[in-house]
Amino acid sequence: MRLRVSSAGALRGEIDLPGDKSLSHRAALFAALGEGESRLSNFLVAGVTQVMLNALTALGVVWELDGSTLSVQGAGLTGLCSPETTIDCGNSATTMRLLAGLLAYAGLPAILDGSPGLRRRPMERVVEPLSKMGVPIHADGGRAPLVFGRRVKQLEALQYTLPIASAQVKSCLLIAGLAADGPTRLTEPGPSIDHSERMLRILGLTVVIEARNGGPIPIHEARGGLYLGVEGYTQVSGNLRYTTHLVPPKKLSLPFMRFSLPGDISSAAFILVAALITPGSQVRLRDVLLNPTRTGLLEALMTMGADIRIYPTGERQGEPIGDVLVRSSSLRTIQVSGPLVVRMIDEFPAFAVAAACARGRTFVRDAQELRHKESNRISALCSELQHLGIDADETHDGFSITGGEQPQGGVVDSHGDHRLAMALTVAGLVCKQPVVVNGAEVISESFPDFLAVLQSLGAQVAYD
Repeated sequence: MRLRVSSAGALRGEIDLPGDKSLSHRAALFAALGEGESRLSNFLVAGVTQVMLNALTALGVVWELDGSTLSVQGAGLTGLCSPETTIDCGNSATTMRLLAGLLAYAGLPAILDGSPGLRRRPMERVVEPLSKMGVPIHADGGRAPLVFGRRVKQLEALQYTLPIASAQVKSCLLIAGLAADGPTRLTEPGPSIDHSERMLRILGLTVVIEARNGGPIPIHEARGGLYLGVEGYTQVSGNLRYTTHLVPPKKLSLPFMRFSLPGDISSAAFILVAALITPGSQVRLRDVLLNPTRTGLLEALMTMGADIRIYPTGERQGEPIGDVLVRSSSLRTIQVSGPLVVRMIDEFPAFAVAAACARGRTFVRDAQELRHKESNRISALCSELQHLGIDADETHDGFSITGGEQPQGGVVDSHGDHRLAMALTVAGLVCKQPVVVNGAEVISESFPDFLAVLQSLGAQVAYD
């Protein structure tokens, strides 16, 4: 489908966002392992979560969606069954990697496969450590499909150093570690998203994160400073190695869950940038996830001079939440590298549009992981921004963008990447000429209401 975007007047209003994608995935999976019925409101209903729900059905889990409320009849820790056919993970690497941990835990024979794009993404990252635990798993060339045999003995406790900080790999191994004969110990070169750790602790398990040269970093009880300088959040340092410990109890039982998911901070990124670059805009985003391992984009934008104000409203299931108020701003360029990259890895398409509207040249380094997303986001992003008349150059591990001049506009392509499609749509709000985004239907993978939200704020955007 073709999406047409025209330069808009000021964006104004207050909005609620769909439930966080990462939390929706994890909540559905842990609800499937729970005892009793879990009810999750503001669950993200989108393509990437639908494949997770379909996979749970294949494993014998009963669930029901009523609007955005998901009810799951927990199968318990021993109630999953072998799927009759290959489980299709679509284009969702999160689904495949989390399910790999679930199948490793359950010891069931199964095959995980997905789209051609998902088949290109690196899965050796989970295959190698799962094999060390004794999981019978095979993947030609370290790519999907992942083939699991039936496990006949208890998994071995794992002590493992991840080559890169990865929440998906870490979560996979923590889930598998629930069936291990001892503690799981995972070390990363920086802080990755900690949703699985927080959720496991809420469910009663012992999970501790330690810094290399310090003591334990509490997950959801801690109070203190945040990168953003807002009181009431856990502090995260980017200059340490992080080790996560999971200690499985002798008798494991997971309770059911009843809670509402906060708004997706990654979806919020596109609305934030749209308001920042469109003159006269003021938008308030309510009830947004503010986990400090996910707020790297907010930090980067505020360093660029963005007028962003954060109003904490408390915690939900161990996750900090609050409202975010953003006003249009004059932005300056920055350099992004190191641990900050991990904390905003999914938001770089939105960040690149902000950089295109900032005076001077912005540099992004240490972000080679962007080449292994739904598209090669370094190449695709730079190529499509160039089609809009923006000076964008790729490097082996990032890109540079010279901003300050109004983009021309034109025809661009999503490359089958939902975040790239939304970023190009936002860029179209400030171009001299209309922007047409081909393949924009992929936006429904993570933010089906994206167009409706933009339209409610006053944006001129519609499908042809």
